[in-house]
Amino acid sequence: MNERITGTQLAGLLFSFVFPVLVIPAPGIMASFAKQNAWLAVLPGTLLAVLNIWVMTALSKRYPGLTILQYSEKIVGKWLGKALGLYFFYFWFSLASAAINEHSRFINTFLLPRTPPIVGVGTIILLAALAVYAGIEVIGRCNTFLMIFIFAFLLPLCILALNDANPERLKPVLAEGIVPVLQGGLPISANINQVFLLSWLIPFLHQRQKARKAAMYALLGIAGLIIIVDLLTVMVFGPITGKLTYSFLSLIQFVGIQGSFERLEALAVAIWVAGIFIKVSLCLFMLALCLSNVFGIRSYRDIVAPIALLSLIGAIWAFKTNTDFQQFETFSYPLWAILTQNVLPAALLCIDALKGNARPLLS
Repeated sequence: MNERITGTQLAGLLFSFVFPVLVIPAPGIMASFAKQNAWLAVLPGTLLAVLNIWVMTALSKRYPGLTILQYSEKIVGKWLGKALGLYFFYFWFSLASAAINEHSRFINTFLLPRTPPIVGVGTIILLAALAVYAGIEVIGRCNTFLMIFIFAFLLPLCILALNDANPERLKPVLAEGIVPVLQGGLPISANINQVFLLSWLIPFLHQRQKARKAAMYALLGIAGLIIIVDLLTVMVFGPITGKLTYSFLSLIQFVGIQGSFERLEALAVAIWVAGIFIKVSLCLFMLALCLSNVFGIRSYRDIVAPIALLSLIGAIWAFKTNTDFQQFETFSYPLWAILTQNVLPAALLCIDALKGNARPLLS
């Protein structure tokens, strides 16, 4: 693989794949279960992601230079490995379709209500497909610029929100026990553990020994900023946080109304669009890698166009109503994601160790 990214670019891609799209609805999702303890719901998923990063980097050390698709065939056999590759294709295709569909609904709700959904869907897929065709190096460089853009908007918004924050709304802590926190943490855990894409990106890393360190930095940034946003949202809105679909956006709108700034939600929308571009680009990239590996296609670039078209169709037909999407995001996807992103890599590592791979398990 001739394309290469740096450790900093890897950390940035992991961060942008998860955080910008997650931060808008996250406080509301967690508060609907954990209420004022929503910020604690980030912790179980973070701990699970730490374990997941360790598993994936351990596998990459056992099979240097190979993606999870390639070393799966060595661990469980050629045909079962290819079946697993098709399963991963379906998983990333479903995630891409859901993300693009949600993007369309978000843009139509807050930015372009009279614009046909196909315009928003088609535009983001076209831009992402062009980025994938240019290669992972180009996506990494684009993301470096977009991260500066995201932080330049995010940090002032959080500072402005402090003016209306009331710490008393965070009390009592764990009044109803740990169960609501775990319930609120399940959907967020599934999203945080999307750092699973590390298994695809490590072979493109210039210094592969830095993979674990880069991933941990990305995870720290994701978890830390989501906790900050959760705290601010709950301190401003209190008990109604769990009833807000796009809670962080509502926070920014409230700050704009209370202060001397207007249309601050445009900044939140800009953060969303930047994040969805990186997310869709990486999803298409992994879809192309999956199919090229399963069917022995020499270059993943040869199938970017049909995969983009397939994703367009999937995004349009994915969910008919907001209720369908909420059911998928809150209940169906988390369990499926944990099975795919956490259980499968751990199973591959255990099978490889049992087969007698000479490398120590705790490497």
